[in-house]
Amino acid sequence: MKISLQNAGKRFNREWIFRSCSFEFKPNQSYAITGPNGSGKSTLLQVIAGAILHNEGNIVYSKANGEAVDTFYNHIAIAAPYLDLIEEMTATEFLQFHHHFKPLTLPINEALSAVQLHAAAHKQIRYFSSGMKQRLKLAQAFFSKSEVLLLDEPTSNLDAEGITLYQMLLASQLSHRLIIISSNVPEEYNKCGEVLKINNWK
Repeated sequence: MKISLQNAGKRFNREWIFRSCSFEFKPNQSYAITGPNGSGKSTLLQVIAGAILHNEGNIVYSKANGEAVDTFYNHIAIAAPYLDLIEEMTATEFLQFHHHFKPLTLPINEALSAVQLHAAAHKQIRYFSSGMKQRLKLAQAFFSKSEVLLLDEPTSNLDAEGITLYQMLLASQLSHRLIIISSNVPEEYNKCGEVLKINNWK
């Protein structure tokens, strides 16, 4: 899927977070959106995801042949610090629940093993550490069957081992999906094909 921003802008009250943003995110390519803390990276990613509405311009989701994609949200997976997990569920129950809405590309036990959570498969998420929760979010996003993968600060709360794990997961997806990463940490996005600066759209 291709995502085209056409003079898109977002404001909160009278403050413009970004505006006159025109860019085409192409299928199977990888991009990073960078900038200082509070510069609007996450807001732009949420607008791209359709989670919040833009105030001006257009966002067009289309197939490679140019045909519009109406149910674009079915083609997008996202992992972000501000997205909550259902903490009353176990990790297995959570991924089973998610699978009903967006199929997974791996059996649940294999997905949990891939992020080293197999030992906690039947543990309630409320008892997870912040790093374990982040690994589960990454599993949900990386192993969702989707053409687009959006990642916001993907190594938040991860230790060195978790960061290495993330980098391996990312490497396995490059050139297979459209990937957009919002980050100001180079080790999160240094494999991306193109780096965009949010301040260019201020």
